[in-house]
Amino acid sequence: MSGATGYKVLVVGNGAREHALAWALAKSSKVEKVYVAPGNGGTDGFSTKIKNVDIGYSPKDFEALASFAKAHEIDLVVPGPEQPLVDGIADVLKKHGVPCFGPSRKAARVEGSKAFSKDFMQRHNIPTARYQNFVNYDAALNYIKSIDHNVVIKASGLAAGKGVLIPQNKQEAIEALQSVMVDKQFGQAGEEVVIEELLEGQEISVLSISDGYTVVSFPAAQDHKRAYDNDQGPNTGGMGAYSPAPIATSAIMKTIHDTVLQPSIDGMRKEGFPFIGCLFTGFMLTSDGPKVLEYNCRFGDPETAVVLPLLSDSCHLVDILLAAVEGCLDAVPVSFKDGYAATVVMASEGYPGSYPKGRTIEFQSVPANVTVFHAGTKKEGPLVVTSGGRVLTVTGTSDSLQGAIDAAYQGVATVNFEGGFYRGDIGAKAIAYLAQEAQGAKHHGITYSDAGVDIDAGNRLVDLIKPIVKSTRRPGADSTIGGFGGVFDLKGLGFKDPLLVSATDGVGTKLKIAHELRVHDTVGIDLVAMQVNDIIVQGAEPLYFLDYYACGHLDVEAARDFIAGVAEGCRQAGCALIGGETAEMPGLYVPGDYDVAGFAVGAVERENLLPQIAKIHVGDALVGLASSGVHSNGFSLVRKVVSNAGLTMKSPCPWNPATTVGQELLTPTRIYVKPLLPLVRDGEIKAMAHITGGGFIDNIPRVLPNDLAVEIDLTAWQLPRVFQWIKASGNVQAVEMARTFNCGVGMILIVDQQRADAVVAALKAEGESAFVIGKVTSNKGEQVVLKGIETW
Repeated sequence: MSGATGYKVLVVGNGAREHALAWALAKSSKVEKVYVAPGNGGTDGFSTKIKNVDIGYSPKDFEALASFAKAHEIDLVVPGPEQPLVDGIADVLKKHGVPCFGPSRKAARVEGSKAFSKDFMQRHNIPTARYQNFVNYDAALNYIKSIDHNVVIKASGLAAGKGVLIPQNKQEAIEALQSVMVDKQFGQAGEEVVIEELLEGQEISVLSISDGYTVVSFPAAQDHKRAYDNDQGPNTGGMGAYSPAPIATSAIMKTIHDTVLQPSIDGMRKEGFPFIGCLFTGFMLTSDGPKVLEYNCRFGDPETAVVLPLLSDSCHLVDILLAAVEGCLDAVPVSFKDGYAATVVMASEGYPGSYPKGRTIEFQSVPANVTVFHAGTKKEGPLVVTSGGRVLTVTGTSDSLQGAIDAAYQGVATVNFEGGFYRGDIGAKAIAYLAQEAQGAKHHGITYSDAGVDIDAGNRLVDLIKPIVKSTRRPGADSTIGGFGGVFDLKGLGFKDPLLVSATDGVGTKLKIAHELRVHDTVGIDLVAMQVNDIIVQGAEPLYFLDYYACGHLDVEAARDFIAGVAEGCRQAGCALIGGETAEMPGLYVPGDYDVAGFAVGAVERENLLPQIAKIHVGDALVGLASSGVHSNGFSLVRKVVSNAGLTMKSPCPWNPATTVGQELLTPTRIYVKPLLPLVRDGEIKAMAHITGGGFIDNIPRVLPNDLAVEIDLTAWQLPRVFQWIKASGNVQAVEMARTFNCGVGMILIVDQQRADAVVAALKAEGESAFVIGKVTSNKGEQVVLKGIETW
């Protein structure tokens, strides 16, 4: 990062798309500043993080943009419009060493030349309409006269989203061709035309992020091109949109990915112009399957305003865009909320033709689930005035599509400017489609979905967690999922006489806090920690892990966050996440609740298996490793103490006022595997006790011979503040603390007394807090003697 506090990003453009990008980027705590060049009347002062920069984005401005980026230590440039990309802005910035999320000039040809893109589709068998390209008017005219099907006439070059004409008959087709090629309706963009077969069906737009290899898509959107209700009037750049489009089922989206998006990205790379940026693809859902209408080389407008609000709160847009630029998109999880967004464009009278400018816009406060993105606006002193045809893009979000549409129109009602107009039927067709589907379901019998089990949600979850799981790969496992079982190959790991060690566990009632706060990743780490720590105490190296996630209704975002935590735990432990199970069981779990369990397997050479009972002697030292907090045991008691103290999990934390009680208690269990493995292999450790449920009193005897005991000096370390608070607030007796909690020591090692200092030093070198806390003694009736407990 350029600064001490976060990333600096430069968004290039001045429309609603650029406002939405700046808004989404600025939401992240990882982003310090978002500059918009040149921006508009809304980006100027919209947020303390967002600032307009007086630089344009024509080719003559590219060097100025590069100089600004270097002078201000910009971490990422995000061009919004297609023109600068087609003109080579990414190439200029790359020459100056400035990271740019956008395709090269060569790759941007997929939008810059519709003739080029159609030929590319043909070369790579991308499903699209039949077509012919023409640079000669007479040849094109003869072609139209010779065919017997309706056509679409497209100016091959850039025409600000308006270079597509859809004639209704042959005579209109001839007139449309003349307006493009002879009358130059779209200027130089019409010097070459594409004449293609008119496809029938519903149209959707898919915005996809690619690093040249991997491609990840946002939910599909549907926009409204005609200026007036009921699809009347001239074509525009877009008068509104909504997402996800109900007609774009998971099966359709998979077909689109497999037959269009991935082959397109692969084809561009093979032809020498890898596509890095946002590939915005228009599709017609025909009776023969999805077919490509056109490629665009950038985020869509107004589609960006409805897909970015759907990005889950755990995802940072800046991380996704930087990963694409750096070629590691497959390592960054991308997930979306289970909800909808809809946007309504407010335009100036006369649009898409000539329109007045300079009319004052009046704003009132909008509902919490509404955001007003500016497009054709500018500041004049304290006023915001109109400066373009599409003036504002008003976006609403909700759990339902109808709710999102209603919210957007509620937002529109808070804005007023003279001559402004908008369509009143945004999303109406989708609502009718949903009603028709619901009516059809009544006539076609009950389904698994009707019973409350969403198979599509489960499939979406698998797709979302694949890159997360992939990040845990290690020798022996490729960490791919989606099959019937996980596979691990022991061959080649160097074991001579191995024993397999397994462990299974859950997280317990700590999950109740995760449910309440809707923070799910830390308990994923806990799940792994409880098992890999049990495996390392037997001297074994954790090899692989499987999780089990059970719920009443699958919340894809919550499940993804939980599994992201599991993957993080696996990375900390050096083991592979090779599989799992998600069980959706309506009626068994309360909505919003879930339970988890896990299973881990490790391996150890037979001669190194712990505990080595015969080697433990009186006088051996006990070395303690500090815990990170309560870990994952005793939470039924913890929650009772919190409740009796009159606190909630959202109350300020008494022992750490910088956070809340729940956030502090969700601190994940410390994983001790990596610092302990070298000591195990060197024979430094005779036995280990993982201090979980049962505390010192029940856990340590599990690794001792019956004739030996331990003496623990409770004054050897300071009782952490969380345990001090639990003890005092709950009036919990010292002995009860010692048999319920780890009390600040999560792992205890038994080592030779003469090697204790060396072991402590080795652990500290690995970043652990370690200290000698006692010794092994003869058993005189108690196997765990707690010195100093009377003053603890």
